[in-house]
Amino acid sequence: MGKILFKNFRIVDADTDFFGSVFIENNIIKKIVKNTNNIPEADITIDGRGFGSSAVLMPAFIDLHAHFREPGFPHKETLESAALAAVAGGYATVVCMANTNPVTDTAEKARALKARSDALGLIDLYPVLSLTKNMEGRELSEIKNLTIKELAAAGVLMLSEDGKDVEDDALFIAAMGEAKRLGVPVSCHCDLGGENDATRRAIELGKKAGGHIHIAHVSTKEAVDFIRLTKKSLPANSGFTLTCEATPHHIAATEEDAHRMGDKTFGRVNPSLRSEADRQAIIAALRDGTIDAIATDHAPHSEADKAAGSPGFTGLETAFAACHSHLADIGLRRLSALMSANPARILGLHDRGRIAEGLRADLVIVDTEATWKVAPDKFKSRGKCSPFAGKELRGKVVAIHPFLSAQSGF
Repeated sequence: MGKILFKNFRIVDADTDFFGSVFIENNIIKKIVKNTNNIPEADITIDGRGFGSSAVLMPAFIDLHAHFREPGFPHKETLESAALAAVAGGYATVVCMANTNPVTDTAEKARALKARSDALGLIDLYPVLSLTKNMEGRELSEIKNLTIKELAAAGVLMLSEDGKDVEDDALFIAAMGEAKRLGVPVSCHCDLGGENDATRRAIELGKKAGGHIHIAHVSTKEAVDFIRLTKKSLPANSGFTLTCEATPHHIAATEEDAHRMGDKTFGRVNPSLRSEADRQAIIAALRDGTIDAIATDHAPHSEADKAAGSPGFTGLETAFAACHSHLADIGLRRLSALMSANPARILGLHDRGRIAEGLRADLVIVDTEATWKVAPDKFKSRGKCSPFAGKELRGKVVAIHPFLSAQSGF
């Protein structure tokens, strides 16, 4: 990649907000300069003044929860269309769920999927392994036989049974025990018996197993309140870690949007879009730190699939704008923490998520004041269903480094 200089930018991450320059060599941040002096010579210089006064350089986003539909469902999405959608949305790192066909339940399947993504060279993809074989809830998947080294070689940083959960308590505890041994979190979608009861169950069983439980797409006030109470009451050195995420659509849309789109068709998503009171509870929890991260739950479907009731929205390309539009009061630093630094921490990726010397130069340029109307027909994703279709959002991804530009290029 050579030597690249980003100069005259407002630079924002979870820890900092200043005007300056970032010098990159071989895709590593080598030097950060907070003034106009002592700026190194570079092969390529990108001047922030050319992007306008509201341009901001931030760490590229990290998605803890997406569905890329490969293998098995190319009519919904392909690795290429999903990766292009991620890049357009400012994402350089994406975690993909295991509900593929066949189910990603072995290291070999995960390794093959990651190799295909790496060959595209667009994003860093990390496949999730299922907790049980074929996600049938009868016996543990290959996780029971894997070593930490083998799991890492397959690019697996998280385990999950996706929306199926694991009904058998003993099997669920056994799976969480394997995750603890392997040193990776378990993403719990908490659909079994309703989100509130399933969240309580996952946390209580997680306490018994120890390790790290991550609650996916929290959407209700009751679930938020229970998570907040649990976090406050956890004793130090308990051996149990609890984190959670919220989605842009639960931050910026409500059940009224689902009614408008069709509750059983185009407006259907798991968990459902909730009331305004629930939405405000999610925003409060993002503000006070109860919710650790924002994850898209990107779940593309064909138009026919949505008309038939398949749940899920396309989310990668609208995530930043939807969140920036509805979370303006929390500030860009907090938003960067939720979309970059905290997801990196949850996954154990210590080489990205912030703008600091020695870290990877996964960077995104956003225009915080640009407004645009969401037009799904222009999405890179094959999935065109979005609760934000036709709505005007504020904040736009302009370009991403080092993979591709979103629009204008470097």
